[in-house]
Amino acid sequence: MDNTALKNMSETKLDLGYILDLLEKDGLINKKHRTQLSNISTEQAKIQIHPLITIAEQGWQSTTKPAYPLSLETLTKWLAEKVNQPYLRIDPLKIDVQKITSVVSQAYASKLKILPVEVNNTELTIATCEPFITSWENELARIAKLKIKRVIINPRDLERYLVEFYGVSKSIIGAVGQKKDEPITLIQNFEQLVKVGKAGEPDANDQHIVSIVDWLLQFAFEQRASDIHLEPRREKGRIRFRIDSVLHLVHELPVVLMGAITSRLKSLGRMDVTDRRRPQDGRVKTITPSGKEVEMRLSTMPTAFGEKLVIRIFDPDMLVKSYKELGFTNHDQELLRDMVNNPHGIILITGPTGSGKTTTLYSTLNQVARPEINICTIEDPIEMVAPQFNQMQVQQSIGVDFASGVRTLLRQDPDIIMIGEIRDRETADMAIQAALTGHLVLSSLHTNDAPSAITRLIDIGMQPFLLNATIQGVIAQRLLRTLCVHCKEFIPTDKQAWIEFASPNKLKMPVRICTPVGCDECRHTGYMGRTAIYEILKMNPSIRENVSSHTNLDTLRAAALKSGMRPLKIGGAQKVADGLTTLEEVYSVLPQH
Repeated sequence: MDNTALKNMSETKLDLGYILDLLEKDGLINKKHRTQLSNISTEQAKIQIHPLITIAEQGWQSTTKPAYPLSLETLTKWLAEKVNQPYLRIDPLKIDVQKITSVVSQAYASKLKILPVEVNNTELTIATCEPFITSWENELARIAKLKIKRVIINPRDLERYLVEFYGVSKSIIGAVGQKKDEPITLIQNFEQLVKVGKAGEPDANDQHIVSIVDWLLQFAFEQRASDIHLEPRREKGRIRFRIDSVLHLVHELPVVLMGAITSRLKSLGRMDVTDRRRPQDGRVKTITPSGKEVEMRLSTMPTAFGEKLVIRIFDPDMLVKSYKELGFTNHDQELLRDMVNNPHGIILITGPTGSGKTTTLYSTLNQVARPEINICTIEDPIEMVAPQFNQMQVQQSIGVDFASGVRTLLRQDPDIIMIGEIRDRETADMAIQAALTGHLVLSSLHTNDAPSAITRLIDIGMQPFLLNATIQGVIAQRLLRTLCVHCKEFIPTDKQAWIEFASPNKLKMPVRICTPVGCDECRHTGYMGRTAIYEILKMNPSIRENVSSHTNLDTLRAAALKSGMRPLKIGGAQKVADGLTTLEEVYSVLPQH
């Protein structure tokens, strides 16, 4: 935009007609679009709706080739380019809320419709959706004694974060009940630092604490977090989210608040709020703003500076995911269906913690659940409450462990039994007995790959002939981060060399290798979401011949590969060839062999 046009617009709010003129001039809309909005301009001005919101709500496609949606974010980015001002897509995980809200008051920010987003020793970055209103800049620069940098954000984000950032900050200050510059300490578990005359820990039911916890959970749902970590430290407590397998620092709070927030969450999880010396487990069920029910599992651990709390969030959609959505290839789906269609036997899911075993178990049970089938589970703890299953939880305090739980389930006329995890010989014995008496048993085991599950069971004392008689198959799996669909780029490659590397058995593998780039949608990581890769060992006579008390893992693995088992490497290579992930991501999760 030329300087004359900018000068003419000085101190003027954006209006619908002006934006439509610019869009038409740039060839993004035509006169037909303008006609649709001919009666809206006056009404829009009366109720003070930002013109970008009005246009975005029409759901238009651009008149360019190729066409693209004129979404609010797209329009905001276009406007920033037109007015020669930087564009910002706010990532709440990277905003120091307490710091920015201490520089500009809520009343001042709300009045001027501006939002502080970053501050350092010399510069204050202010976000706005009105690029031509600049009268506040000199005044704010004088008050803050900092240079002002302007950025453009979309008006919906401005409205939302003005309320959210200042609301959280107000709750924190209200909960602490002290001056922000006053040091805050709390008597710790193992390292005690006592200062007299200071306020004690806020009440867990205090309205400010309730507000902080509500914001924390809602924020985690919006950011697709799988885990929330509340970690007390000497001076400040940290809140971190695990998103797509990576931990992100979300917030640092006064340590006095961490105990109150933990107590509030423990109370919601029906845990003993007064006992901070022993680890505890609990669960909470809540409803997200979008209306979905979410299960959360709570676990506390005493540390040097107080109780650490981890909340695992379970996706309510995982029960209804198909095999394809989980990441199974067509070949893998056929093998798994063959195994679960057996009326009896054992199917084992293996992998390290956090590799998606529980999701696979639940989804598999959901695939076979029918009104005429009785499915019973014994879990520690129950991860997701599902109406299709009869679920029992391990309770060591009253003598209910996995082995005794399976004994109980066998008297409940089950067709299919799911054992959360095989941890010892007694549980493995009961799983084998259940399979021998005509039940299909699904369970998990911690091993690096599928063949290792057989040798692990032999190591804990299982007879090889019983394993040969009962085990239908073993599924090893890993979770991989998937490339962001908004920014990944295709890279040319030597197709034949790639196929020979990835598939020495000359499997047909179409190749479309992509590389991560990074954009606002994926927080510039290049990855968004996760998928699984699988290694399925389906038992057959040639493999059973190698299962004995003297079984060698390498020999067993070689027999499995000869029988057609596709190792995790092949599963990963297929995902890379499909353009879903990268070799670096595959190698980061593969066993060393």
